[in-house]
Amino acid sequence: MKFGYFTLTDNSPGYGAQRRDPNQLLLEVAEECVEAEAMGYNSAWVPEHHFARFGVLPSPAMFLAHVAARTKRIKLGPATVVLPLNHPLRVVEEFNLLDVLSHGRAVFSAGRGYDAGEYGPFGASFADSRAVFDEQMEYMMAAWRQSPFEFHGTYYSTPGPLTILPRPVQQPHPEVYVACFSKPSMELAARLRVNSIFAPFAAAMLFGSVENAARESQRMARAAGLADPKVMCSYFCAVAHTHDEAERARERLLYYLHNVIPVLPGDKKTAPPHIAYFVDVVERLRSMQPSQLGDRSIVTGDAEHCIELLKKCEAGGVSEVILYFNFGHLNHRDTLRAMERFATDVMPHFAETRQGVAV
Repeated sequence: MKFGYFTLTDNSPGYGAQRRDPNQLLLEVAEECVEAEAMGYNSAWVPEHHFARFGVLPSPAMFLAHVAARTKRIKLGPATVVLPLNHPLRVVEEFNLLDVLSHGRAVFSAGRGYDAGEYGPFGASFADSRAVFDEQMEYMMAAWRQSPFEFHGTYYSTPGPLTILPRPVQQPHPEVYVACFSKPSMELAARLRVNSIFAPFAAAMLFGSVENAARESQRMARAAGLADPKVMCSYFCAVAHTHDEAERARERLLYYLHNVIPVLPGDKKTAPPHIAYFVDVVERLRSMQPSQLGDRSIVTGDAEHCIELLKKCEAGGVSEVILYFNFGHLNHRDTLRAMERFATDVMPHFAETRQGVAV
């Protein structure tokens, strides 16, 4: 099993006077991506967020092209492109270009997001996001698997055969993942014969654990004809040397989660049915205590406990875990220390993740 660096660039209005300068935060995240390669991480994943509602990085493809120019090995992925806010043809072009500029290191992941406030200014329909997203993914896979290609759908159609240039280095396309917060997303990934990426809390809500979700996702994908389906998951992470240090990580995570609540659908009367499960998530978060944030939410505790938890993910079929270190207002210096601690104390127990790159 491999490991990646992951961030949502959280900078919530709820952080108040402690909010970071967004420009400086983005420069620090770029530095963390570069250092992740030196520490032996397999990949770096950055988000798409708009209008300072939570995160501060609006264009993952542009950001990752910058990281590509400063690195040589690390794979580069978005976690995730909020596809209904974008035209699928443009996204294919951008990630083909990223793959060329990075010499074949691009990875693609897409989801619907969860913040209706990001939809309106782009003229996108939050209520229709499920149907739009499914068609967009079908469009993109057609564009990657056929050249020239045509597509005729409800929301998107080509005027005739189109040829897309540049073509990606990875043929027929970079690895593709669907961010799965619901069973219909898993079914879409299987139908399109692409991979799945989970957040542990969503996997636990659906199937009881990340391992169960991974097995079910792979079963569905193989039944649809994908010979070697891959499953990834994200995890908040803080390897702790003491019990108190682990408790502080949980407190920081709860602080982070409480600041996500304002951008999540929280009213069953107004939430579209296909995303109403977030209402239950919000209700749980409002009453949660730090001590309740266990292994389904965060990899923390001493190195031995972190290794044990991640070995379960590996045994369940997870091929890569992307780790969120700088959640809840962790500063840049402490983030680098947390990344290095994981690379030193945990990674050697998953030997294939180490690339022999000197720090």
